[in-house]
Amino acid sequence: MDKRFPQYDELDLPKVAEEVLTQWEAEDTFGQSLELRKDAPPFVFYEGPPSANGLPGIHHVMARTIKDIFCRYQTQKGHRVDRKAGWDTHGLPIELGVEKELGITKEDIGKTISIEEYNAACKKAVMRYTDVWNDLTKRIGFWLDLEHPYVTYHTKYIESVWHLLKQLYDQDLLYKGYTIQPYSPAAGTGLSSHELNQPGTYKPVKDTSVVAQFKVKQDASSEWLFKDAFGEVFILAWTTTPWTLPSNCALTVGPKLDYVRVKTFNPYTHAPQTVVLAKARLNAYFKEDNKDASFEDYKKDGKNIPWSILDEFYGHQLEGIRYEQLLPYAQPEGGDAFKVIGGDFVTTEDGTGVVHTAPSFGADDQRVARQHGIGSLTLVDLRGRFKPEVTDFSGEYVKAEYLSAEEQAAEAKKQGRDKYLSVDERIAIKLKTEGRAFKVEKYEHNYPHCWRTDKPVLYYPLDSWFVRVTAKKDRLIALNKTITWKPESTGTGRFGNWLENLQDWNLSRSRYWGIPLPIWRTEDGSEELCIGSLQQLKEEIARAVKAGVMKEDPYAAFVPGDMSDANYDRIDIHRPYVDNIVLVSPDGKPMRRETDLIDVWFDSGAMPYAQWHYPFENEATFKEKFPAAFIAEGVDQTRGWFYTLHAIATLTQDSVAYQTVVSNGLVLDKVGQKMSKRLGNAVDPFKTLDQYGADAVRWYMISNASPWDNLKFDAEGITEVQRKFFRALFNTYNFFALYANIDGFDGTGEATLTESDRWILSRLNSVLKLADASYADYEPTIAARAIQDFVVEDLSNWYVRLNRRRFWKGELGADKNAAFSTLQRCLEVVAMLSAPIAPFFSDRLYRDLKGTSVHLSDWPKHDESLIDTELEQRTALAQKLTSLVLSIRKKEGHRVRQPLQKMLVPVTDAAMRTRLEAIRDLVLSEVNVKELVILDASESKLTKKIKPDFKKLGARMGKLMKSVAVAVNGFSQAQIAELEANGSMKLSVEGQEVELLRDDVEITAENVPGLSVASDGALTVALDITLTDELVQEGIARELVSRIQTLRKESGFEVTDRVQLHIHAGGDERVARAVRSHAGWILSETLALTAEDQLLVSHLPAEGPGVHEVELDEVRRCALSLVRSAN
Repeated sequence: MDKRFPQYDELDLPKVAEEVLTQWEAEDTFGQSLELRKDAPPFVFYEGPPSANGLPGIHHVMARTIKDIFCRYQTQKGHRVDRKAGWDTHGLPIELGVEKELGITKEDIGKTISIEEYNAACKKAVMRYTDVWNDLTKRIGFWLDLEHPYVTYHTKYIESVWHLLKQLYDQDLLYKGYTIQPYSPAAGTGLSSHELNQPGTYKPVKDTSVVAQFKVKQDASSEWLFKDAFGEVFILAWTTTPWTLPSNCALTVGPKLDYVRVKTFNPYTHAPQTVVLAKARLNAYFKEDNKDASFEDYKKDGKNIPWSILDEFYGHQLEGIRYEQLLPYAQPEGGDAFKVIGGDFVTTEDGTGVVHTAPSFGADDQRVARQHGIGSLTLVDLRGRFKPEVTDFSGEYVKAEYLSAEEQAAEAKKQGRDKYLSVDERIAIKLKTEGRAFKVEKYEHNYPHCWRTDKPVLYYPLDSWFVRVTAKKDRLIALNKTITWKPESTGTGRFGNWLENLQDWNLSRSRYWGIPLPIWRTEDGSEELCIGSLQQLKEEIARAVKAGVMKEDPYAAFVPGDMSDANYDRIDIHRPYVDNIVLVSPDGKPMRRETDLIDVWFDSGAMPYAQWHYPFENEATFKEKFPAAFIAEGVDQTRGWFYTLHAIATLTQDSVAYQTVVSNGLVLDKVGQKMSKRLGNAVDPFKTLDQYGADAVRWYMISNASPWDNLKFDAEGITEVQRKFFRALFNTYNFFALYANIDGFDGTGEATLTESDRWILSRLNSVLKLADASYADYEPTIAARAIQDFVVEDLSNWYVRLNRRRFWKGELGADKNAAFSTLQRCLEVVAMLSAPIAPFFSDRLYRDLKGTSVHLSDWPKHDESLIDTELEQRTALAQKLTSLVLSIRKKEGHRVRQPLQKMLVPVTDAAMRTRLEAIRDLVLSEVNVKELVILDASESKLTKKIKPDFKKLGARMGKLMKSVAVAVNGFSQAQIAELEANGSMKLSVEGQEVELLRDDVEITAENVPGLSVASDGALTVALDITLTDELVQEGIARELVSRIQTLRKESGFEVTDRVQLHIHAGGDERVARAVRSHAGWILSETLALTAEDQLLVSHLPAEGPGVHEVELDEVRRCALSLVRSAN
């Protein structure tokens, strides 16, 4: 037998992946794919750089699969797709990991460990898991140039980044400012607004909130507040950060808001007092039942506290009034303090309508304070602890989360308590005791946390360098509208809204391992210089040496203009080396580098330029490969890498950095929880690949949900993909290979297509057309599902099953050639369509059919002339009818091999009748029924029931839903038939005309005696389930043939082997009659040479070669003898 087409005993996807990967590496298939298209138009893809100091997870399999899909597809479409790997090597992820390993904190750097030693440890750690990442990349089939990656710590890369910064500086888009910035004490650095807006950074917390009482000073400007005052006069201000109260410098009111003066008692000390707050906030703090109640009857128990309004006034009338410092630990600097000022940001949505203003810890606070000449008071240090001036809490962390559980326990012991009380809680207790608190309670709200340490951030006054992105806000927005976002809602929503509310980019990082900010300044800040290249730096060093501010050039070994890696490897421009360079200003003053590093997100956002060392090298390459046609990363990059790419490209190139972006969702566990080692639900990607193979994992991930939807990862879903899709494809190929090898099929010879061939080729071209459009539109899920449905439902379950006899009956001729050619073409195209998602199995399948790699093939073109829509619709009707009848058989307990007499199908229109007539024989054969009775809706005896789908109706009809439902429930049979036939109908409801859709209702058919009914949309079928003796006999004969075919296979017979067959009915007369009535058919189907009158025998030996006892159903058994014939 010809073995032109390899055959396989079992499907082993992990083994296939391993063998194909070995083959790729031996043949350099990736390299061949690039060489094959070296002169083709490029499709530009940017790889977002991962950090290799941590291990990859299952979500990285998803992310890398999405990237690989479109690169492979575009390669097949005739593009050259260069794929350069990259490594993100700087920043907090690396530094914090190293600090943990070394057992140090940021404060130890430069003391117990030098900056040089620390950075060396970072450089060593950053590429620790490179081999693991590369192994995962290869094993999932992601083709990437791993031999020539861009690395963000390389000197060439940094030089390109410096060039970009110089461009920004020269455009006046880089500036230094002293502003309130998000600051992470745990990380020891400021954060940019996009870092603060990473998913999950805002967490729900329960903080101690305080309504503090600020005692008004009585003087000429405040005298009117003391008229008829009840006790002392206080202004109430609310805060969720009591730790900022020692730094209070002002109280801010809304100038146009209404305020009131209220006579009442303090709820804790019960002292009489008069308080001021916004009128709109009265109900939040005072019970209406206690208004104007008796003050004499108050029991001083904090319950039912009486209160009365003394008068009302506007906020601007309070401006200028002074109050006593609440917590007098230190005095503010740089301006006035402790008075009421006006601010336009004050609202009455919460709090008291009076804002406690601490200019050091809030951007609004700082802005309004500067407008009114108010000074500031910063009583918290950069580690998040109170300074010594705050004597009651000196050295204590202002956030309990900054302490470990052990540290909290030790502090509790110091406090003499069983449980640690935070400084917020103790400040609240202090204020309550002193009669300076009006209300203390726990308040749940969302609070920002550091994206890397997971600890709360503070808003802190910092000297920082900023990128003035707000100057280009309109351009950023306009260019974003030209980008294709998948999904679109991310571009218009999360990303678009971000741009609409843009803030300048805080570029400074007070760290050690990262790209140094290339700005040198004189001590007084009067002169500064931004360096944009190493050549410029060398020139400036030469001037500095000549001026005597430096002794020698520390980078003397570097030769400007020499672009070799060896030359660039001679120097290191990280800290501390670059910090030692002192330059000279035009006026002859020494200039030292600003010690900040830059935001690590700028590193990755600079990769379109720095990966090519542009503009110092590869100018033509950069221009060809900018902007990217496509990028893809997780949704967490929306305000990370996606933003920094867009910002840098807009500000330096006036261009987008990418034309299409796929923002993929999260990979959660099967119940929708985020995966983590702590929860024990993390999935090991390597074990998953070992168990299921990369193809099944990739196909499951892509076909299960669109890339931008969150995936609930369930390994059972991978098993289903293996069983349903890959098993069907594997078996279909094996079926083809078996019979093609038997017949020596070589693709030549005359072929006469049947309607079945034309149908499957029509479906193939329709699926090809849909898959092409879906891949082109970055909709891989649509493509995957279409391909899978084609393979499982159309090719395997329908075409191959219906045409099996054509493959194994008779000699090779025009009909058989057509069947082989058609099936081979389907398998080849399926391999090409599947290749982007399942690269290993598709390659094996294509090589087995064609002898070459599918990844070197051109994408197939669909043939519109082969698409026959009417034929497809007709066959789809046959498939649907078959499915309905089989569902009835299953419900009624009738096996498919048991023939039934008739099925009845009501038609909705003439087109349906015509289609039914055309598929009559096909359907009857498929469902093993003798007759198909076609009924007009009017003559149908089937009664339909209709009921509204309230979920769909409610979404479409709104308040009319109930009235429409009443109308639907009253439908006649004729109205139900009309809706089924037309798909929609007009209704008049409450004086309005509405359109009812078929999908808005559920229509079912009621059973009729002797008939069993099933429906699918407008299609209904009734099956006659009455069994006659003749039908039962035929059913027995079919069961016999099925058992004999199974025995042939189990006995190791070849499919062409002839046999001798004898059957003993075992005393069951029904079995005997069935064998006698259908002897010829049984012999023909089983390739038996036995004479018809010798098939049924009176006895068989109890044991012997080829003797078997078989079970036909739950009650019937028989014995048979099956031996290979010598003829």
